[in-house]
Amino acid sequence: MKIREYVKDLNTKSIDELNVELVAAKKELFNLRFQNATNQLDNTSRIKEVRKNIARIQTVISAKANA
Repeated sequence: MKIREYVKDLNTKSIDELNVELVAAKKELFNLRFQNATNQLDNTSRIKEVRKNIARIQTVISAKANA
């Protein structure tokens, strides 16, 4: 259920807001990878979750651009 709500939230945002959220997600992914490389990351599954969220954001952006 959490994922569906997140996608609905993404669909209500404008392309500019989605781009801002995409940049924030990419920064978070970079920080998670950095923490993982230095063995400071406890929850490694967060990397996979953020990668999927980035893909979801990019999918919504491309769908809005094509519409």
